[in-house]
Amino acid sequence: MKNIIIVKDLKKRFGELQAVKGIDFYVEKGKLFAFLGPNGAGKSTTIDILCTLLKPDCGEIMIDGHVLGKEDAAIRNSIGVVFQESVLDPLLTVQENLITRARFYKMSKSQIIETVEKVGVIANVTEFINRPYGKLSGGQRRRADIARALVNTPKILFLDEPTTGLDPKTKESVWKTIYDLQKKTGMTIFLTTHYMEEAATADFIIIINHGEIVAKGTPYNLQEKHSSDTMRMKPKDVDKIKDLLNEAQFHYQEKNGLIIADISETMDSIPILNKAKPFLESFEVIHGSMEDVFLNITGGEYDA
Repeated sequence: MKNIIIVKDLKKRFGELQAVKGIDFYVEKGKLFAFLGPNGAGKSTTIDILCTLLKPDCGEIMIDGHVLGKEDAAIRNSIGVVFQESVLDPLLTVQENLITRARFYKMSKSQIIETVEKVGVIANVTEFINRPYGKLSGGQRRRADIARALVNTPKILFLDEPTTGLDPKTKESVWKTIYDLQKKTGMTIFLTTHYMEEAATADFIIIINHGEIVAKGTPYNLQEKHSSDTMRMKPKDVDKIKDLLNEAQFHYQEKNGLIIADISETMDSIPILNKAKPFLESFEVIHGSMEDVFLNITGGEYDA
C-alpha cells in the first residue's frame, strides 16, 4: 500500500513554545486516518503545515509524491480541505459558491459546469444547490463544504472537526456522505475530531500530545492496549456473585442494582461467567472505548 503522506522529523516553534517536537508518521493511500490530540497538542499546527498554510522549521514532508516547501502548488492541487469554520459566502447559492471555487483552477466554462454537477452529486447537495448557503441547515452546510473541497478532484481530503455542533442525526448524514465518497473514489481521508466514536471508525489513529506522538495504531489495538473492558452483571444472588469475584480477585463496584467488574480483556470474562451463570439474571461485556484510550493516554485532557 503506497504511503500518500510521509512526515519525517517535523518541528515547529512559536517563540519559546515548541509546538511540534520532531514527529514522524505516514498515511496510507485510500485509508481513513484520524489525527487526535487535546488543545495545544500541536495537532492544528501539523495540519496547517501539511495544507501549506504554515511553514515548518525543519523536517521532510512528501504529499502525493510532492515535496513540501518546493512543490506547494502541486500539493494544493492534490488536497481538499473542509475547515471547521466555513469559508463559503452565505449570500451566494451553493452552486454559485462552487462555480467561484472552480474558477480558481482556471477551468473552462464547460469544465466548470461539469465539475459542479459532479461534486454536487458526490456530496449529495443537488436538492439544495440553488439555495443561498446562509439559509441551509448545519448538515446541509457541511455537505456543501465537502462539495467545495472536491472541486479540484483531490486525492486527499482533510476534515477538520467536520461534525462539530451538529445533532446526532445530522452527524450521521454527514458521515454517510463521507463514507460514500471514500467508497466511490478511493480518496484518502485525514480526519481530526474530538468525537471518539468517529475516531473509532478510522483505519489508523495517531494521538499527539505536547508536540509529540504518544500513541498510534488501529482503533482495536489501541483499545486493547490502553483501555480495560467492563463486565456488567445483574445478579439473582448478589452475595454469590461477590464471593466468586472476590475469589477471582476482580475489582468491582455495585451501582444501580448491577455489579460492574473491570477485566483486562474480554476472554477473562468467560471462566467467571460460567461459574456465575446460576446466580445471574443477565450480563454484558463492554469493550474498552476510544474515549477511555484518549483520556488514559493524554492524562485526562480532552479536546472538547
